[in-house]
Amino acid sequence: GGDAPGRINLIGAVIDGKLFGDTTLVSVEDKESLVPTAIKLYQNYPNPFNPTTKISFSLPQSSNVTLKVFNTLGEEVAELVNGYMGSGNHSVDFNASNLSSGVYFYTLQTYGFVQSKKMILMK
Repeated sequence: GGDAPGRINLIGAVIDGKLFGDTTLVSVEDKESLVPTAIKLYQNYPNPFNPTTKISFSLPQSSNVTLKVFNTLGEEVAELVNGYMGSGNHSVDFNASNLSSGVYFYTLQTYGFVQSKKMILMK
């Protein structure tokens, strides 16, 4: 008994165009571009901005997400996302036409993960 070292357990394959078994885990390189492996908050673009900018983030799995914008005093000035989102890459447009020039922070929060980035509004 026992597995020999280096043995591969094949759970699925495509042979001559026919699907055998389960290939959902085959071809990791292809899947990585579709489903992120980690929660990530990206720098907004453009930055500095006036009055709109795009904020992007990645979710490896579906989860409840909040994306909020705060001023330098820590006061919430906008709530861009609050709800359940699927896995994948997401982007949200933020319109700050009602805010004054200055530094703002946007914070992504999901399942115990919190990350903030700084953005600059220049009017």
